[in-house]
Order: sequence, then structure tokens, then C-alpha cells
Amino acid sequence: MVAYIIRRVLYVIPIALGVSVIIFGLVHIAPGDPLNAVVPPDAPKETVELLIKAYGFDKPLPVQYLIWLGKALEGDFGISYATGRTVSDAIASGVVNTLILAVGGISIGTVMGCLIGALAGYFQGSWVDKLATGFAIAGVSVPHYWLGLVLVIIFSVELNVLPAMGMGPGGSTSWAWDLEHFKHLILPVITLSVIPIGIITRSVRATIAEILTMEFIQTLEAKGLKKVSVFAHVAKNAAPTVLAVSGLQIGYLLGGSILVETVFSWPGTGFLLNDAIFRRDIPLLQGVILVLAMFFVVLNLIVDIAQSLIDPRMNRS
Repeated sequence: MVAYIIRRVLYVIPIALGVSVIIFGLVHIAPGDPLNAVVPPDAPKETVELLIKAYGFDKPLPVQYLIWLGKALEGDFGISYATGRTVSDAIASGVVNTLILAVGGISIGTVMGCLIGALAGYFQGSWVDKLATGFAIAGVSVPHYWLGLVLVIIFSVELNVLPAMGMGPGGSTSWAWDLEHFKHLILPVITLSVIPIGIITRSVRATIAEILTMEFIQTLEAKGLKKVSVFAHVAKNAAPTVLAVSGLQIGYLLGGSILVETVFSWPGTGFLLNDAIFRRDIPLLQGVILVLAMFFVVLNLIVDIAQSLIDPRMNRS
């Protein structure tokens, strides 16, 4: 078990380095001059040269990468070109806000997905299965931004029962545990949870249906176990799959929330990323993408370790 965990942790190191190289390379080969975000077109040549040296653009790309990586390991992602604010501070507040959305979305997605998927798998071939499968396909197919806009039109514009945008009353950018802030959370969380519900439903349905055809289930039924006890064994065997799918969905929600946060003006990492792309703010862009990518890598590691604890067979792989 310990050897398996150590091996998985060691795998993370080259993956993280590879991700950082890809992020740095893609951002720097993108068209456009990053200095346009901080230098007006009519700026003197001397000023431009000073800024080039200040931001390190006069150095070769490999040297720039090593400097950036060294500072990133210390938690220093530089200064935003557009706002002058440290990237670390901007990301810290954005990550917390995005985690609120992601945890809410995956909580609803996991509970509803497991419930609907278990019913569909248990009643395979029935109208319940067909209804659940249709719902799952619809959930996976609906675009986030379209669903968000529809919910805003229905519940904010027409019915006027829920706020359309922002994190709290009065354009608040900080979270508080009260009813007014929860109202602002409802629509974006529901929007984010629809796709995970569909994906988890399909995965759980397929897993449950497969487990129910195994010989040990027939043996348990032949011994006279009640259906509740039999289903408890089914759930135990389905747990590693559910854990893997749900864990990865958190990573997808963290990285894929950019459109939802833009629609609802939610001040998270997706909102920061959208702003950094349009402003060509390289330090902010690199920092946000790297943090989100590392979240995904760490989540994969946690899921692998948790799966090995639930299913000892994983230790052999």
C-alpha cells in the first residue's frame, strides 16, 4: 500500500513539470504582444525597452521559463499587467470562490447522479431506465452557458425570485453564510451540476447493471439475503467507479466554470481567466492555468489513493 502511494506521488512530479512547460509555451507562442496591456502605442522607445527588461522579455524563452518556474514554486506568480495586483492574491480569492461553486455543483451532481444511476441500473430495461438515460443524455448535451442564460431569464427576469448575477447583495465579491448569499449561489450551482449529473448517472447505471449480472450477486440471493443487503454489496463494488468519476468531475468543474462564472458574474478563477485572455495578461493567465492544472493533477492523485483504500485490487496495478 505504501509503495503504491509513493509510486503515484512520484508519477505526479514529471506530470506537473510537463504541464508547466506546456502552459508556459502555449501562452508565449500565442499571437499578440503582451506589452500592449501595459504600454500605450505612442510610448517612447526607451520606456518600451525598460519594460522589456523589467518583465524579462529580453531573455531567451528557456531562461524565462526557469525563472518563472522557480518563482512559481515559491508561490510568486508575478504582478498582473492590467491591474498591478499580485497574481497570487488574485488567484487565492478566485480559487476560494470557484471552490464554493465546484463543491456545490459536485455535491448535487454526485447525489443525484448516484440516485438516478442506481435506479436505472437496478431497473434495467424498464421505463425508469429509459427516463433516466434520456435525462442523462440531455444533461451531458446541454451547454453550460445556454442553460445559465435560460435559468436567468426564467427565475430572474420572468419570475424575479432569484438574483441574476454576482456573489452577494450589492455586488459583493466575498462570501458570507447567510440567506442572501445562498440565493446568489443557487442558479450557478444548478447550472454547473447538470453535466456531472448526466455523466455520473451514465457511469453508475452501467456499473450497477454490470455488477448485478455477476455470479456473487446470484450467490447472495440464493443464500436468502434481503434485497437491501444485496444492494449494499452492489454499492460497495460500485464505489471505486463512483469515486473516480466524481473526483474527476471536480477538476472539470474547476477548469470549466469560465462560461458559468462569466454568465453569472461570479468572481472566481474562470472570471479571472476570461479577463486575462482578453487583456493578454500573461502573468495572470499563466498563474490561473497552472493552479487549475495542479488542482486536477492533485485530485487525480487523491482519487487514485482513495480508490486503492476502497479496492485493494488497485494496489496490484
